[in-house]
Amino acid sequence: MIRFQLVSLSGMKFDEEVYEVILPTLDGKIGVLDHHMPLVSVASRGMIAVRHKSSDPDDFRDYFAVSGGVIEVADNTLTVLVDEADHADEVDAAEAQKAYDRAQNMIKEAKDQVSLEHAQTLVDRQAVRIQVAGLKRRRRS
Repeated sequence: MIRFQLVSLSGMKFDEEVYEVILPTLDGKIGVLDHHMPLVSVASRGMIAVRHKSSDPDDFRDYFAVSGGVIEVADNTLTVLVDEADHADEVDAAEAQKAYDRAQNMIKEAKDQVSLEHAQTLVDRQAVRIQVAGLKRRRRS
């Protein structure tokens, strides 16, 4: 088991011993297990998947939508620092879809590069939240 700590600007989002954590990085997804080599990396916007026990099927994983941040693995502890992290249970799929649609409209109405990049960031964030909400629904069915 490895200790996984997920910390956002609003505080500690998760702090437990787990079997496996799959993280989004700039180079793709990585998996972190017990006794992982020391690592410092950049977390990209995406989804973190947490398997609590080795015997847990995929449908029992916990999911978090995260913004980019920093990943550190040391002494059998995985620490991920991000600006935002939403557990699947915290994401309202309908609200995320509305926010996604608003952000899409912002892209169409953008008058400059800064506005366009801001709108694209919002689209990307809501797309991940919608994906996490979908996994939550699948898990419950």
